[in-house]
Amino acid sequence: MSSPYLDPDQRLGDLLDRARAGDRESLRELVRALDPVLWRVARGQGLNAEDAADVVQTSWLELLRRLHEIRTPRAVTAWLITTTRREAWHRKQKARRDVPDGGVAVEAAVDPAPAPGERLIADERDRVLWTHYERLSERCRDLLRIVAQVERPDYTVIASAFGMPHGSIGPTRSRCLAKLRAMLLADPAWGAS
Repeated sequence: MSSPYLDPDQRLGDLLDRARAGDRESLRELVRALDPVLWRVARGQGLNAEDAADVVQTSWLELLRRLHEIRTPRAVTAWLITTTRREAWHRKQKARRDVPDGGVAVEAAVDPAPAPGERLIADERDRVLWTHYERLSERCRDLLRIVAQVERPDYTVIASAFGMPHGSIGPTRSRCLAKLRAMLLADPAWGAS
């Protein structure tokens, strides 16, 4: 476990240095700290969950491959974000080139979905939820996206990524959720679904 620093970049740089020296727990802690940020970056590039998972994994593998080449350990966050963006861009370019024949895709599709009536209700509920989610501020959307993807997010890393005080993340998240909840409860379409 690394010692706490006031400067998150210094703390992450320390973890990277210790990982270079063979400390696996420091590498695990680095992954725990930055994985939510990388997911946010990958999803923010328009990737679906499966492609985002591949991109994030590739970014971590690239870090391992180049572990000793990073000259400024304190910049590990920026290095990983840049790598993730680059990988996401490559993934999107590859997907555009590899569009399958429509007939092949239809034949290969399996429909494990619920019955049409249940699906219609779920789709309507999801539509209402995402409509109101999109009405939240960009900061609220980004914060909720990160917090929803990780069981125990590292608030120090989130604070650094968002440029906000560590102690304001929980209250900001609560206000964002309360605002979303209020919008949903005020929408008759939400109660009907």
